[in-house]
Amino acid sequence: MDPIRNPYAPGAGQRPPELAGRDRELAQFEITLERVAAGRPDRSMVLSGLRGVGKTVLLNALRSQAVGRAWGTGKVEARPEQSIRVPLAQAVHAAVREVAHRHRDPDRVDEVVSVLKSFALRTGVEGRKGTRWTPPVDVVAARGRADSGDLELDLVELFTDVALLAQDLGVGIALFVDEMQDVAGPELGALCGAGHEISQQGSPLLLVGAGLPHLPVALAASKSYAERLFRYVSVDRLPREMADRALQVPAATEDVEFEPSALDELYRMTDGYPYFVQAYGKVTWDVAVGTPITAADVREAAPEAEAELALGFFGARFERATPAERDYLTAIADLGADRGDAAVPTAEIARHLARRPQSLSPARDGLIKKGLVYAAERGSVAFTVPHFGRFLRAR
Repeated sequence: MDPIRNPYAPGAGQRPPELAGRDRELAQFEITLERVAAGRPDRSMVLSGLRGVGKTVLLNALRSQAVGRAWGTGKVEARPEQSIRVPLAQAVHAAVREVAHRHRDPDRVDEVVSVLKSFALRTGVEGRKGTRWTPPVDVVAARGRADSGDLELDLVELFTDVALLAQDLGVGIALFVDEMQDVAGPELGALCGAGHEISQQGSPLLLVGAGLPHLPVALAASKSYAERLFRYVSVDRLPREMADRALQVPAATEDVEFEPSALDELYRMTDGYPYFVQAYGKVTWDVAVGTPITAADVREAAPEAEAELALGFFGARFERATPAERDYLTAIADLGADRGDAAVPTAEIARHLARRPQSLSPARDGLIKKGLVYAAERGSVAFTVPHFGRFLRAR
């Protein structure tokens, strides 16, 4: 069929033509936006799950909802070894710009921007790497407000002022943090602490995070009350009905249908993981000669889809690992073959490699920092990428 009309969109954070299976989360966030704007308390949200399940897509969809309600919004993508202060300052600046032009008191806006500037200029005080950045605004930085160097205290003061600015307009501020597991523990605690204080004040500001499956544990470790501060949403693979919907609805816009056996085959190959659904759907469309798409089309397209995933989705990640880390990954894959690639105890990995557990700690820690594995529970690790074990065993 015509590849130009191909409706499927595999890509990092790229919204698919049909965002299937996320209606509940979108509906809940609409309620949260309404409640917070009306001065009623509600919890912020944290999304967690493996790579390729659509966390970033859902995070962006939630942000679009806030934009649609005229909220000020900003987004951060956390990175290892980088302080969160400057990215947060940039996100807050974006949020302020979205509401400032509607505010009737320019002096009030300048006061808030001056506090933001003082916050941004404290770059480096947390002792972590970060790029210095100054908001492109013609105001003098405030003194004695959000500039103490204590990130939690500074965030409380900054968030308070920014939220009140939005409250003047009957809206709020929503800040979205992707790859939240990469925020260092002390800074994660500062974020939670500031969010907790803002929530107690009843200020209209929401923090929405997304990260790998161990993010809820990291948040709980940073602040004991974090488990009550957020509404936790586990973003998982799509059930069969939703996976079919993700394929059928876009195809229907082009007057194309799938045979039931083709949908059976696609679900067997993708396990309902959204990224794989899009990847296999795209290649299958290009291979098929017409409608309806058949199981034979799916099977013919499978090697090409697998080759693309092996090169881009899996291979690029594997190439980032050192030789010692690759041995560790291969051991997890070998041991996970009979357990559906579930978490593997680190002690078993050490026995498999005939090594002392302590000698493998650098490889394990390096893989966690690179986002290839996560500590599923105490004393065990699992892949952050679905089907990664299958890929390694096939090499």
